[in-house]
Amino acid sequence: MKKFNIRKVLDGLTAASSSSSSATAQPGTPRENDVVQETLQSEHFQLCKTVRHGFPYQPSSMAFDPVQKILAVGTQTGALRLFGRAGVECYCQHESGAAVIQLQFLINEGALVSALADDSIHLWNLRQKIPAILHSLKFNRERITYCHLPFQSKWLYIGSERGNIHIVNVESFTLSGYVIMWNKAIELSTKTHPGPVVHISDNPMDEGKLLIGFECGVVVLWDLKSKKADYRYNYDEAIHSVAWHHEGKQFVCSHSDGTLTTWNIRAPAKPAQIITPHGKQPKDGKKPEPCKPILKVEYKTTRAGDPFMVLSGGLSYDTVGRRACLTVMHGKSTAVLEMDYPIVDFITLCETPYPNDFQEPYAVVVLLEKDLVVIDLGQIGYPIFESPYPLSIHESPVTCCEYFADCPSELIPALYSVGSRQKRQGYSKKEWPISGGNWGQGTQTYPEIIITGHADGSIKFWDASALMLQVLYKLKTAKVFERARGKEEKPSTDIVDEDPFAIQTLFWCPESRMLCVAGVSAHVIIYRFSKQEATTEVVQLLEVRMQSEFSEADSPDPGGEQTPTLPTSAASSSPQEAEPPNQLTAGVNSSEGARDNIPCLQVRSSPLKQSPGYQVELVVQLVWVSGEPPQQITSLAVNSSFGLVVFGNSNGLAVVDYVQKTLLLNLGTSELYSPSDPCQRQPRSPRKPRQPSGGFCDSNDGSNNSEDRCKSPTSAKMSRKISSSGEQKLDLDGKDNAFTRSRSSSVTSIDRESREAISSFYFCESFPRKSGSLASPCLLVGTTQGSVMMVALSLQPGGDQKLQQSLSFASCGTLVQLKGGILTMALLDAAGTMLPPSCEVWYDPNASDEEKEKEKTRRRRPATPPSSQEGQDSQFAVLCSEKQANVVAMPSQTSIYKHNITETSFVLRADVVQMAGAYCIACFCANGHIMTLSLPSLRPLLDINYLPLTDMRIARTFCFSNLGQALYLTSPTEIQRITYSQETCDNLQEMLSELFTPVETPEAPNRGFFKGLFGGGAQSLDREDLFGETTAGKASRSLAQHIPGPGSMEGMKGAASGVVGDLARARVALDERGQKLGELEERTAAMMASAESFSKHAHDMMVKYKDKKWYQL
Repeated sequence: MKKFNIRKVLDGLTAASSSSSSATAQPGTPRENDVVQETLQSEHFQLCKTVRHGFPYQPSSMAFDPVQKILAVGTQTGALRLFGRAGVECYCQHESGAAVIQLQFLINEGALVSALADDSIHLWNLRQKIPAILHSLKFNRERITYCHLPFQSKWLYIGSERGNIHIVNVESFTLSGYVIMWNKAIELSTKTHPGPVVHISDNPMDEGKLLIGFECGVVVLWDLKSKKADYRYNYDEAIHSVAWHHEGKQFVCSHSDGTLTTWNIRAPAKPAQIITPHGKQPKDGKKPEPCKPILKVEYKTTRAGDPFMVLSGGLSYDTVGRRACLTVMHGKSTAVLEMDYPIVDFITLCETPYPNDFQEPYAVVVLLEKDLVVIDLGQIGYPIFESPYPLSIHESPVTCCEYFADCPSELIPALYSVGSRQKRQGYSKKEWPISGGNWGQGTQTYPEIIITGHADGSIKFWDASALMLQVLYKLKTAKVFERARGKEEKPSTDIVDEDPFAIQTLFWCPESRMLCVAGVSAHVIIYRFSKQEATTEVVQLLEVRMQSEFSEADSPDPGGEQTPTLPTSAASSSPQEAEPPNQLTAGVNSSEGARDNIPCLQVRSSPLKQSPGYQVELVVQLVWVSGEPPQQITSLAVNSSFGLVVFGNSNGLAVVDYVQKTLLLNLGTSELYSPSDPCQRQPRSPRKPRQPSGGFCDSNDGSNNSEDRCKSPTSAKMSRKISSSGEQKLDLDGKDNAFTRSRSSSVTSIDRESREAISSFYFCESFPRKSGSLASPCLLVGTTQGSVMMVALSLQPGGDQKLQQSLSFASCGTLVQLKGGILTMALLDAAGTMLPPSCEVWYDPNASDEEKEKEKTRRRRPATPPSSQEGQDSQFAVLCSEKQANVVAMPSQTSIYKHNITETSFVLRADVVQMAGAYCIACFCANGHIMTLSLPSLRPLLDINYLPLTDMRIARTFCFSNLGQALYLTSPTEIQRITYSQETCDNLQEMLSELFTPVETPEAPNRGFFKGLFGGGAQSLDREDLFGETTAGKASRSLAQHIPGPGSMEGMKGAASGVVGDLARARVALDERGQKLGELEERTAAMMASAESFSKHAHDMMVKYKDKKWYQL
């Protein structure tokens, strides 16, 4: 544990002070005995991806393991998503990023083969929690078009664009010398090329017979042993798919003219049957009218009834505008099932993995462009299964996102209880058929909630605990407004062309359960949570007129439209006067017909039935001002203790009391600065300077008359007009505006420099006056120009009831000035612990009076304000902008630490988060760096170049949460969760789900006595003998290149660099050295024994011949 003395931090800061990666301590720090103990170190941080949720973006292929019951989906970007039971899902990525054109499971072996558009095939190992590639094979001269892997075979057939078929051993990923050439497969008399291979399959009853379909319409039954074609089947129309009957005597082809042809394998002359499922049958016996191509057909048999024929496409050409359909033909009935999106692929799920047995289909998995549907074939009407996966994230495009880790435990059950009533009816009663895998065994038990805001005005609450994701509750904010029934009824007051209800930003208080959302049409809606149903006769409405501080023409005179108000403190009006109107104000038009006092949306006038869950408390709308539309809201905050909501935009800020339904404060941005403030920005346009008012407006905004409306004392016309031709887009929310502004340091336009928007709010209990001794409620306000101002809130109780309270405000001027717009603010106590804003405990607003009284007794009211001894600081204000972080000691208002986060880029998102029992700042920069800084000393703890900003969607949705969690929208349909916690990274393997579980393969179908006796059963084939190197020889080396994957032994050896690899190699070297020493010792002993034996023999020879003469030898 490292101790930081604020005074001693000045030592050693000479060269480091100018560095962008150093923290600078400022003079005027607290006394030496004020020590903050910081426990966070760099060892607590590590960055890694955890899980990816949502629908696979741009899917292209699909496969299913019928024994393991695992579904695999490949995408056009080379991603691979695997799904099992609810909560079991996995994401992996091909490095090349090429589209996945086909997937093949090694059934019940925990492996998967993927074929890519770059003509490479890969073998994935699924027996580990994070799948890895074992082998890859890259074809150099052939384009891959189709793959087929027979059940329980290790030989993979690969068809090419040239019409050839190659065979790969999936164990070693080596090519066999056995090749089926297109010119040998077709008839010699054929003068044209048959086209690419579009289908390969072996006869279910004879593995030695291979059925090959060519695009031109030719189908060949190839004898693998004799290496020749047994039969050739010709049809005039192009083939898209082929399906076998399980007895191996017939097969069905789907064609480009919407026909299905059925062939007997021993009768190649003509089809046994030709049908056009969706074609109109003419009465004169002529051929039916051609239809759209049937892209895929599957033929599945049952023991007890008629077979199923499932097909996609084939609709008549006169069905213009009709949605994509899946057709299920069963006996004499034909069911046409309309889909919401185009069909990418489908698979019929069957009871057996053996192709030569009755298939017994029970479901169809349909992969759509933006959805996954599973149809129950066993129930009348073919209902769909209720999906357990979070695939509806993109139901409407996500516009904003917030992440809450370690939130109150009672929230998830409460949201689930109200959300369970929203579920649709009519689903299949059977269990979800994709049920493989097992959940992880992680120790992460704290509740996590993700909130997503969408373009249609909906808000979804998700349970994100334990690396899973499940929707809890959906709120539709658009119900509050009247909907235009047609384009001709679209109101002319809209400031956006599309999605007028889209969520711009939201604020959620988990303790009080208050929810506040801001939309792109300059509206704010405040919601309370209730477990009881309620009917609101009149939606409470408050209209606010926020004006710019200078006119459009930059004229020095406001032109008579000014309605100044006396500088009085904000006192609430009586409840009768504060009652909001139930009708909208009629437009006030000037001589030029300019719109005035008109909101962008019309609040519904009919009674609103509100289901249990979030119910509307108040709607606040900004109105048009003298022909200028209201500016979009850039920041938002709620304080449930005082019943206040504050929001800001480029004109200023407004404070609303949502209990009394009144506007308490409406200030221009420049009015937040005190008259003598050195940081005050004077408008840079040629107009008469105005003295900002130190007073505040009256809060009687109960009527809709413009004269009675609360205004800024320096209000006038707005300066920038929002075009409806696409200039103001949904993506350009507050964060995106900051991105656009900060991206170029050369932007110096007068309009942009002078229009200072509110970018951040923070309610707190602090010291509004410099060197003050008593803390009081305050509001910190951050702007896009880097200013942080403090506004003091004074609570004036008028009795026991909240409706009799009033608030007054006092601007305290600029606290500090930073580079770049302010992103986040927080307050720490003297020990470095975060001081959260005061809030009240949730109570049900629709409960009985007795229950309300009980709840009120335990409400969390603001604690006793902390005091500060004379000359001693007791708080730290943490402020972070797009460029810098700053820690200011309170109440002395002295900047004690300052850190330049980045010089060349800018911060997109910053949050003060809890981590390992302490607090830090987490930042995400536009250059892709994720950084954390300690508090309060702003020491860099983590800096990793993770994700360069390639899409504004990432900037709009990236958010940090407590305990090292973060997320962002990696595609329009997927949420990527990451962690910056070392502990979570270490435990990730335990927390992840398992895809492969040991399951016994079902027994093969019984051949029966007579079939075994007369040879009528399935014929096996020794593929090893046929395709092995001894018989088929070696394939050409230039045809394909073998690449060991990172999951293979070769890849593991190559990847074993680093400390662990070095230690392993050293250990192996020591073992080898010891073994060699042992062998050397054994050889030495053997040599010694041999030497002794030689010595003995030499001595015996000497004794034998020592007395003999040379001639006696």
